[in-house]
Amino acid sequence: MVPGNRTVVLIGPMAVGKSAVGSELAKRLDVPFVDTDALIVDAHGSIASIFAGRGEHAFREIEARTVAAAVDRAEDNASVISLGGGAVLDSGTQQVLARCTVVYLECDEATVAARIARNSVRPLLAGDAMARWTTLFATRKPVYERLADLVLDVRHGSITELGHRLEVALREYAAAKQEVEK
Repeated sequence: MVPGNRTVVLIGPMAVGKSAVGSELAKRLDVPFVDTDALIVDAHGSIASIFAGRGEHAFREIEARTVAAAVDRAEDNASVISLGGGAVLDSGTQQVLARCTVVYLECDEATVAARIARNSVRPLLAGDAMARWTTLFATRKPVYERLADLVLDVRHGSITELGHRLEVALREYAAAKQEVEK
């Protein structure tokens, strides 16, 4: 069960490990895991093909609708949801996230460099992938920080360790929040 019985949403930049950590956390909490990028791919084809054929604006609209639907479905049965790196830029998505416990997976360039080098299909990282990632991260980081209820530093530790640390942090956060509400 999710501490505080609120859906947990993981945010952060591309390649930070939202899907892996989210899947591990969901397993630990025995709740469903939803990856919004995977939902988009299942319904619309690859993200790269959406960008190529319809553009980033069309992708962001699809993404916003997908996130809202995933959160709506999770309200009856709290889940762990992982968002694409840019999903938080949409103001409607930001409003939807107010109904969830939002966890920002914090990292640095060194944390993601090897993952980005292995994955060349990210449309926003065409060209000099690390330079593009750094620019995107610089513009998005303040949004991640503003939306986050919790921050998990993912620079050190295995996926299992990060899942455990996040589970403990969520339990502490839910207990503190419950105490304040008394």
